[in-house]
Amino acid sequence: MNRLELERLSVRGLRVLSRVDMEPAPRLNVVWGNNGHGKTSVLEAIYFAATSKSFRTSRVGELVRHGEQAASVKARFVERGGALPALAREQTAAVQGKRVAVHIDGNRPRSLVEYATRSPVVVFHPEELTLSSGPAQGRRTLLDRLALFTRPESADARARYAHALKARHELLRRGADMPSSDTRELDAFEALCAEHGAALTRARAAAAEALVVELAGAFAQIAAPDLQLEARYAPGGSVDVETARAELERGRKRDAFRASAGFGPHRDELELRLGGHPARIVASQGQHRALTLALKAAETATIAKERGIEPLLLLDDVSSELDPERTGALFSFLALHRGQIFLTTTRPELIRAEDIPAEGRRDFRVFRGELDEGAG
Repeated sequence: MNRLELERLSVRGLRVLSRVDMEPAPRLNVVWGNNGHGKTSVLEAIYFAATSKSFRTSRVGELVRHGEQAASVKARFVERGGALPALAREQTAAVQGKRVAVHIDGNRPRSLVEYATRSPVVVFHPEELTLSSGPAQGRRTLLDRLALFTRPESADARARYAHALKARHELLRRGADMPSSDTRELDAFEALCAEHGAALTRARAAAAEALVVELAGAFAQIAAPDLQLEARYAPGGSVDVETARAELERGRKRDAFRASAGFGPHRDELELRLGGHPARIVASQGQHRALTLALKAAETATIAKERGIEPLLLLDDVSSELDPERTGALFSFLALHRGQIFLTTTRPELIRAEDIPAEGRRDFRVFRGELDEGAG
């Protein structure tokens, strides 16, 4: 399998980073320093260059440094593997106001999905520790990220479904106040909900199937050996368009007085069970941490299999959320992967990846938004 490497990174005016230039190591890159100095912003810059999005906010305008007009990131990615020559490309992402512009080797991509899947990255940050314990929305988002690689058309289906569902809800609320016998507009939006919802359900089912295959092995390597994990996709809608349309029509009176429809993929769940019981209820804090790490590892493996290339791993302040035993298990697991890793920490002394040779590792210190190479 090919490897993806970030060879060079140039950041201008992003968050607290005024001007940062970085030449990472091919395997492990430790970005360390005190909180509030820009460690996470370095990872965010990499993620932005690779996907055109932020993993910290949906409002990309927040990336622009105070006092600057725009933020930009330039990344040189290289694919290596096999007998073929290395394939290099330059990806740039810039934001000004609310507008994002992206280019690959100076050319605009055909779509943002094409751009976001060209150089795959997987990010793990402390907020994702609720992936196994929190609301189902986080697990749906995980499936949607995977679906970009397994079924890229799912992004369009998801957007169209959300638009049609919102329009249906507005019509139902309006109808509750002013009933009308003319349901043609409502029928039309429900038909769109059914069509695009069925496509989204099929895409998430395929993504979940691929994820579950990788999850068992990942969990076995990270968690205690006596824990048994089961994972299952529980759709809130249907892959059959006519069934979905009929369910939406049947639920009109009920849905008119609810915050959201009672049927559809917006109610999907990725069920996780430990020893036959819901993980959300029975798992300890340590088990939730191990389960979340296993989900991210399975996400990485699934994308690698679909894309034929090892994604970059971005791990934000993971060592602060793990006890020494789990930290050791994490790095033993990461050492099995051939992909490039970027990790932030306030405690660089905990990062002891003995299986990675010295020439494969580089340490960077962040202080007041400036980056320099140096071990902690």
